[in-house]
Amino acid sequence: MMISVALVLAMGCGKEAAPEPEQAKAPSKSAVSDSKKEQPKTTPKKKTPQPKPEPKVDPTKHERFLWEFETGGSVSSSPAIGSNGALYVGSNDKKVYALDGATGAKKWEFKTGHWVVSPPAIGSDGTVYVGSWDHKLYAINGKSGVKLWEFVAGQGGYSSPAIGSDGTVYIGSKDKKLYAIKTDSKGLAKSPWPMRGQNPQHTGRAPAK
Repeated sequence: MMISVALVLAMGCGKEAAPEPEQAKAPSKSAVSDSKKEQPKTTPKKKTPQPKPEPKVDPTKHERFLWEFETGGSVSSSPAIGSNGALYVGSNDKKVYALDGATGAKKWEFKTGHWVVSPPAIGSDGTVYVGSWDHKLYAINGKSGVKLWEFVAGQGGYSSPAIGSDGTVYIGSKDKKLYAIKTDSKGLAKSPWPMRGQNPQHTGRAPAK
């Protein structure tokens, strides 16, 4: 029994103790500062300036405001003025409107098949001539808004009608043609602004009273 114990002790003394794992050394302060110097500096991104919202303008607050009339679409057509003071104007809501020039109240509306962007022209008998993108030129009773007749061209997008002294209506179209159309009017209406440019010469000058 004593012999076996002695052998075990002798064998245990012959083994070398396993080395303890070395602990990782913390980097020195100088090494940390050097690593910081080596890193490239990132330039902070500049904030894009946001556009300032435009202040809302209320046209009804203007000292010269009289009235407004809202259609169902944008209004690209210039108005024409009849001898009775009524305004006639087209809209992209496919309609032609007759408005009271003093109050803006609607007298009537006439629906076409497409946009109405060209200014109307008014004949001496009060007939309103206006083109639409539905390929048609309309003759409308200026008082009632009832259609008198229509002329169909090859393509829509009419120019503003011009009325000759004999009542002939001249109008251009996107089908590359200029049309001359006989009417019952005897020239332009005697009003401040019966067509685009005021008169056939398009001088933009109303006659002196």
